Amino acid sequence: MTYQEKLTEIRKQMQADKVGAYIIPSADPHISEYLPDRYKCIPFTSGFKGSAGTLVITQDFAGLWTDFRYFEQAADELKGSGFELVKQKVQHAPEYIQWLTEKLGPGAQVAADDKLLSVLLGDLLTQQLGAKEITLVSKDYLSPIWENRPELPSEKAFLIEEKHIGQSVTAKLAQVKSTLQKQGASHHLISSLDDMAWLFNIRGKDVSYNPVVLSFALISPEGTQIFIDAAKLTDQEKASLSQSGVEVHPYQNIEQAIAGIPSNSSILIDPKRNCFGLYKLIPAGVKIVKDTNPSTNLKAIKNETELANTRTAMLKDGVAITRFLKWLSENIGKITITELSAAAELRKFRAAQEGFVGDSFTTISAYKAHGALPHYSASEESNYEVKAEGLFLVDSGGQYHYGTTDITRTIPMGNNTEEEKTDYTLVLKGMIEGCKVRFPKGTCGYQIDAITRKPLWEHAINYGHGTGHGVGYFLNVHEGPQVFNPTANPVPVALGMITSVEPGIYRPGKHGIRIENLVNTIKDITNEFNEFYAFECLTIAPISTKIVKKELLEQAQVEWLNSYNAMVFEKLSPLLTADEAAFLKEETKAI
Repeated sequence: MTYQEKLTEIRKQMQADKVGAYIIPSADPHISEYLPDRYKCIPFTSGFKGSAGTLVITQDFAGLWTDFRYFEQAADELKGSGFELVKQKVQHAPEYIQWLTEKLGPGAQVAADDKLLSVLLGDLLTQQLGAKEITLVSKDYLSPIWENRPELPSEKAFLIEEKHIGQSVTAKLAQVKSTLQKQGASHHLISSLDDMAWLFNIRGKDVSYNPVVLSFALISPEGTQIFIDAAKLTDQEKASLSQSGVEVHPYQNIEQAIAGIPSNSSILIDPKRNCFGLYKLIPAGVKIVKDTNPSTNLKAIKNETELANTRTAMLKDGVAITRFLKWLSENIGKITITELSAAAELRKFRAAQEGFVGDSFTTISAYKAHGALPHYSASEESNYEVKAEGLFLVDSGGQYHYGTTDITRTIPMGNNTEEEKTDYTLVLKGMIEGCKVRFPKGTCGYQIDAITRKPLWEHAINYGHGTGHGVGYFLNVHEGPQVFNPTANPVPVALGMITSVEPGIYRPGKHGIRIENLVNTIKDITNEFNEFYAFECLTIAPISTKIVKKELLEQAQVEWLNSYNAMVFEKLSPLLTADEAAFLKEETKAI
């Protein structure tokens, strides 16, 4: 079926049910960012492959609501699909709800599969549509038209030994239960896959890039149950979980377990990380406490074992990045190098490192104008040849058994313009300011975001994405609760949190520049004014100085840059061949 034909079939079902609009979010029953093939509903329906967006279908309009990161990609991928791009003003904001309330009259019905709506979104839709006398109903219009819809993945899972993770399942459960007690909750439902992975020291291959397993958990006074395809675990692994007080049940039994919660109980449920469909199964009379999963906050604070192992992963990753940069510099102009072939070569260098599992996200390999698309994904159709001129942006990361990496470097390829040099230096200034900042305990991410943006704001330049996101430990490359963006998120930046610092400048049709390091929050000094924190740069890879306009940098920024590159050489050179070390020496020389 073509996208137009799918749209026609969906509209026929809507008409039969007297439904005025159908919403298709980018989600699964675990409210994941990266989805199993079975739940890639937006690509199936419209052809759009970005990781954030919402489709809304009425009888006379079909639109994709997405943000700045995907405008050009969406405009290209939606051609001929019957869907139009609707540009969101605010990232992740459900702006289509307002559109629906204006489009539909009282008595209308809006449908969505409630297993693909978060509790937060389901409540919001119910309230805002309800205020206009519009009813939200649960419908799945895709399964009837999705021939050979992929089954759920059946890859094996595995448990990580405590010595590699620093904390036992028993200890983690005790921490979560302590929080539940403080919150006055007897039960707790967990759907988010990274929380499941962290809490039960379990990893798997059910989702691209994130080493997680499709599963749920229900914690109650009677014990802890996880709901998972039992074939994913060995008898030994099930016995290990049992020794930690964890019972294993079939994946699909979660609905029955929720429906069976005694009505005099109370349950803590994270409205952002659980689906509306399961939430509606909670029996009447059960007190509902809506708050962030306790494991989300606990997971964000990396213990000493996790931090030590992450530093090892960063060394391995730095070796791979250095070898890639050397390969690129020696081969450009001699062999044909494209965005896709460069990304493949980088993956080979990572794959040669001990403990490498896979990429932590799709590599953004973006040459010249493609760099202006913050989430560009090279395809056979768009694949630029990389030449010895302009700027080449590479944003990539690796999953290792001992950590997760995420790094962006913008590589000057030669013959760079003054505008490119100025933009590169301003992005570097912002990144340095974000990395070298000293801040009092209690500082939140939006304050770090503003400090990082200030060097760009001074030139009336801004960027449309956040400055940084949390990063997991051999887990999701995007995790919370902390985030560095303009939103007034009240989560303080705490000790042991790993976060990215990645400002950028994007000039459509010309170039894009982003430079990214991961940082760990550490203690700095304590005095009569407060306890002050700082950042330890975890990423160990050279930052090119070839086109830096030194006159735009302050002395403290020059010193930071020289010190950082010297540290990179000191730590990586013993792991490199003599030729590689000589290349790195040149790349990291002081300015």
